[in-house]
Amino acid sequence: MSYVENNLMKGEEVVHSTKQHWIIFFWPMVLVVLGVFFVVAGESSDGIRGFGAILFLVGLVMIIPAIVSYMTNEFAVTNKRVIIKVGLIKRITLEMNLEKIESIGVDQSIPGRIFNYGTIIVTGTGATKEPFKAIAEPMEFRKAVQS
Repeated sequence: MSYVENNLMKGEEVVHSTKQHWIIFFWPMVLVVLGVFFVVAGESSDGIRGFGAILFLVGLVMIIPAIVSYMTNEFAVTNKRVIIKVGLIKRITLEMNLEKIESIGVDQSIPGRIFNYGTIIVTGTGATKEPFKAIAEPMEFRKAVQS
């Protein structure tokens, strides 16, 4: 059972939920693919094959935290509050009542607009600003908070 489901109050229901976007896997996968390419293409040169092996291993090392992040981070809007949980071992949570939210901003780059991901910035009363990066469908998340 998820963190959000375990922490719902009586009469509270999830209106919208999302996860991190698959883009967090992009650079690790690029390194893995390039590594495989150099290992296969460099069959006559040990230097190229070694370089490919290093790229492959670096990509694998980079993909592990991305997988953990993707599997453990939760972003939800309920009929009463915003609930965000980030992390597995070191857990960071944000649970803010909807009436305490001053604004919710969305920061999207050009690739973010194309692939529909971005950074959500939740601003609460008292100037608390909390940014959360690489969120899938950030505009829908903002609409859910505003409605």
